[in-house]
Amino acid sequence: MLVKAAFHALKEVDDVEAVRHQIDPEAFNGNETVVKALAGDEENLPITLLDGKVVKMGAYPSLDEISDYTGLGFVDEEAGQGGCCGGSGCCC
Repeated sequence: MLVKAAFHALKEVDDVEAVRHQIDPEAFNGNETVVKALAGDEENLPITLLDGKVVKMGAYPSLDEISDYTGLGFVDEEAGQGGCCGGSGCCC
């Protein structure tokens, strides 16, 4: 799963805080933005927040979108593009 790999890579970046919640009612209910976005409609999941604002609902972000959100370069290793940062093994 590309999103999982991207979040794993983001753990290594000092100035980026990325948190991924799977089915975690406590995390969802404790976030007013998420509660409003869901408004009782679970079809809006997954929800992607950036700086506390909803940037995508109903689908996971693409690697291009994650790159746009973070300013980091991500590529799809499975597509034969060499991985994050063109095969250097980092996200920069």
